[in-house]
Amino acid sequence: MIAITGASGKLGSLTIRILKNHVDPEEIVAVARSPEECTDLNEYGIWVRGGDYNSKESMIDALQNVDKLLQISTTATGKKGIQQERNVVNAAKYCGVKRIIYTSSLHACRESRFLATQQASATESFIKQSGFVYSFFRNSLYMELIPNLVGNASETGVIRYPAGDGKVSFVNRKDIAKALASELLNRHEENRIYEITGSCSYSFHDLAELLAQKTGKNMLYENITPAEYKELLNEQSVPTDTVDLLTSLARAIRANEFSHYCRTLQDLLNEKPVSLETYLQSI
Repeated sequence: MIAITGASGKLGSLTIRILKNHVDPEEIVAVARSPEECTDLNEYGIWVRGGDYNSKESMIDALQNVDKLLQISTTATGKKGIQQERNVVNAAKYCGVKRIIYTSSLHACRESRFLATQQASATESFIKQSGFVYSFFRNSLYMELIPNLVGNASETGVIRYPAGDGKVSFVNRKDIAKALASELLNRHEENRIYEITGSCSYSFHDLAELLAQKTGKNMLYENITPAEYKELLNEQSVPTDTVDLLTSLARAIRANEFSHYCRTLQDLLNEKPVSLETYLQSI
């Protein structure tokens, strides 16, 4: 059986809906902290089980008779996030899961400026140490994050963000889901690491220009300081841990940690990924 954690989330849900068209739905286990949010999947014959990243025991219950696991990374950070992801890995090992596909972060390493990338690196290491056959999908930033990154730019005509001249190889979430479904169907037994990116990278100056083309309005990028950005988040009453996460992301973008792009996703899909221009026209 194939299990997908984070089944009520956007990436997990997309992957399940693609996967069910290629395997017997009864071979799919959708794991969610709130299984009542996934009851529509029962209509397809998909198993829906409760599983909370905070509880190894609940994950053990969720992963019974599972051979292959797609582990969607947690949204929690710091010690809590690392422990949550270890709970999933430990539960998978206890249940005899043979293979883990894990959604990691582009060029995952402990030295990254982005806190979530540091965490992904720690989980990758733990999966390796635990003896699984693994595939790591080291994803660049989702295109779907752009509305959050640009804020109220459509109203003000200004993107205020501390990215400097850093570039991002934005990637479409649905394309990642297609590639994950394909990997879950693949029967290879060797370890694989994929750097998942769009087909090119864009600065925030480029992003402002593309948004101007879409809206027909003047759009500028103002490279504010990290301190100004943090103050802006605090003014919006963003929780402290989220402020830390978002400011670390800005530092990583500024340092070009998400600028790498390659053909890996295109090769996995056997088609061109959704371009940033196409995505922006759709929102």
